Amino acid sequence: MEATVHQFYGNRLRVRACGLLIEEDKILMVNHRGITETNFWAPPGGEVSFGEETKAALVREVAEETGLIITAGDFHFACEFIQKPLHAIELFFRITRVSGTLITGYDPEENSPQLIKEVKWMPWGELAHVPLQQKHGIFKTLPNPHQIAHLKGYFIV
Repeated sequence: MEATVHQFYGNRLRVRACGLLIEEDKILMVNHRGITETNFWAPPGGEVSFGEETKAALVREVAEETGLIITAGDFHFACEFIQKPLHAIELFFRITRVSGTLITGYDPEENSPQLIKEVKWMPWGELAHVPLQQKHGIFKTLPNPHQIAHLKGYFIV
């Protein structure tokens, strides 16, 4: 893990709002640098600020990371991740695209270099072939990545 990730996100509890945007048998994924030695693919999302409603944070984070304007729908599941120095509780919602053009966005907390390497629509088959250590821990609980669309509950990943 890079020092930048530790500096911005380490040694504190973070609450994150994350979105599941699925269209035409593809899921929207964001590739972050610095979390693992190579790639780290996860659905878009980010930290909920103090005083900010969770769904508002999700709309903001998806716009920052992907350039897409979305609406946040139903809550689906929660994950807790503890791997010192990181500790996060992540709330996953189904989201719907309203408008916008897909871009590789940014993390406003970090000036340069950015943590976001790539944003893309990933087909289920391609996601299935991404090594487990290179994707969000929730995928370790699923025999097939497309099952994330039906996941309910609380998971420690």
